[in-house]
Amino acid sequence: MKQAVLTILAPPLAACRFGCAGCCAAPIGVFWLTGIVSIVYGFIGGPANLMGPSWNTVGLGLALWAIATVWAALTIRSADEDTCAGKSNKLCDKLTPPAADESDPFEEVRKAR
Repeated sequence: MKQAVLTILAPPLAACRFGCAGCCAAPIGVFWLTGIVSIVYGFIGGPANLMGPSWNTVGLGLALWAIATVWAALTIRSADEDTCAGKSNKLCDKLTPPAADESDPFEEVRKAR
C-alpha cells in the first residue's frame, strides 16, 4: 500500500526507494515537477493569460504527472531482487534518510580537526 501511494504522490522518491534503477529518478522527477508546475500555471490562467483556469494546461500537467507515475511503476516492477542486491546509487542515497547505524559526517569532520 505504501509503495502504491508513494508511486502516485512522489514518483521519483518511489523509484529510488523501491526500484534499483536510480538513474530513472532524475527524468521521472523532471516529468513530475513539470506536471506540478503546469497544473499550477494552468489554474492561474496558463500561457493565454485567461481570466479562469486554462484547462488545456491543467490537462497537460495531469498527463505529465501520469507519465511520471507510470514510468516509476514500471521501474519498480522491473526491479529484480537478485540484480538490485548490493547496488547503491549516489542520487538515491542523498534522497533517502540515513540508517540509524550510520555515523554523522559532521562528527567525522570535527574529529579530524
